[in-house]
Amino acid sequence: MAACCSWGALFGLYPFLLKLCADSGYQGPKFQAGLRAVCGQVNLEIVKRSDLHKVVVLPKRWIVERTIGWLNRCRRLAKDWECLNRSALAFLRWASVRIMLRRLCQASK
Repeated sequence: MAACCSWGALFGLYPFLLKLCADSGYQGPKFQAGLRAVCGQVNLEIVKRSDLHKVVVLPKRWIVERTIGWLNRCRRLAKDWECLNRSALAFLRWASVRIMLRRLCQASK
């Protein structure tokens, strides 16, 4: 349930976010009820993976997979080393800032 509180804080800080894309692991009624209780105005879109044995690019899923790939390049995030959720979240934020700064610096060249 602590994850739902952080979702509520996220959507409270950024009220213009109206859609949450998630994979099929979050399609259960328990998650949807918790999401509705914390931030009722957010629409949940479940992006399902292709069951075929060939590569099919799905509309939103590649964005999530690409971002996770970028974050896993950070050595500290490659394995689950952290004992506290807040320290894991802090390292995740640092990795995200690093990615954003690199992209901003490349765009200005």
